Amino acid sequence: MRVPPEHELVKQLGVGRTTVREAIGALVHLGLLEARQGDGTYVRTSSEMHSVLMRRANTSRRSDVLELRAVLEEYASGQAALRRTENDLLHLWRLLGEAEETADSQEMAAIAEADTRFHQAVVSASGNTLLTEVYDVLRVAVTEQIGGTLWPSETASEHTLLHRRLVEAIAAQDELGARYCATEIVKLTETGTERQQ
Repeated sequence: MRVPPEHELVKQLGVGRTTVREAIGALVHLGLLEARQGDGTYVRTSSEMHSVLMRRANTSRRSDVLELRAVLEEYASGQAALRRTENDLLHLWRLLGEAEETADSQEMAAIAEADTRFHQAVVSASGNTLLTEVYDVLRVAVTEQIGGTLWPSETASEHTLLHRRLVEAIAAQDELGARYCATEIVKLTETGTERQQ
């Protein structure tokens, strides 16, 4: 969302132009706002935690981000198996179907988007809202680091199969099976992207 121009903020808030500039500068520094030269200032995120975690993830090694993702997804998948509702399960099956259909398209942006929605739903099914929020930030960092990667067909097939096994484990309330599948998915992602580098 675009932030109103300085002169409008001065009027709306009843403060001086210097105060508005300093406030915008501080929010840009925190990563909550983004100043675009010649285009204005935009809200980047409404959460300071999101901003801080995103900055930290973007300055971390790719392998560190993937390891953290593995920890979060493994735990969340196990909790999803224990806590998932029938609605969560229906949602996961639908997203799995979409991901499988998209995988055949070979359009990497669409594949990454479908995969993202699927993993967000798994983490959300864990029932832990803080974990879901932290994962959402990490997901953005992972997508930025590996989003355009084209995998060999055998890696893509294995990726799809592991996702199906993950949903099956969650459906069966198999905590260990769900954790195992989640870990294997992250390992496969790391292996697949390393082959492309």
